[in-house]
Amino acid sequence: MLKELLSILAIIITFVAFIPYIRSIKQHKTRPHVFSWLIWGATTFVVFLAQLSDKGGAGAWPIGVSGLITLYVAWLAYLKKSDNSITFVDWAFMLIAISALPFWYFTANPFWAVLILTTVDLSGFGPTLRKAWPAPFEENLMFYILMMIRNGLAIAALQHYSATTVLFPAMTALACLLFITLIGYRRKII
Repeated sequence: MLKELLSILAIIITFVAFIPYIRSIKQHKTRPHVFSWLIWGATTFVVFLAQLSDKGGAGAWPIGVSGLITLYVAWLAYLKKSDNSITFVDWAFMLIAISALPFWYFTANPFWAVLILTTVDLSGFGPTLRKAWPAPFEENLMFYILMMIRNGLAIAALQHYSATTVLFPAMTALACLLFITLIGYRRKII
């Protein structure tokens, strides 16, 4: 019961984080990079499937919800023409993300897919950091703070702990912390 409650709390935090973020996109205050969000959405949802296959249970639920909402943010960013600058490197990250599915299929081990997808997901910060470095006020840092907390709760809610179930939320939480620190630093010096 405790695991389910932690998972529900993580899902609530996911919505609390995303609703103002989505609102700020619609108001043209936040301009997310389309490809970062597309990569994050796709990788997050596949990691959710891998966590389920490794008996992650309720701890996987927030990751699945986040994957779906993240894909919506990518679609919204595209519609709002937020930041559609797509480079060769962006395409390379997308192709690597797509390659994780056949890798999982051929190895029959979800860990390898999660390892690839976690690497790609973290690489998805590249286009966002590239965009946010010169314009640090275009990112909503509270969103990343809430996502960091959400990932901690998702880990606590896992019903089975393994590299497959823990790697993605742990590394994503760390990446959020580093992103917050870097953008906070840029805001101070500008």
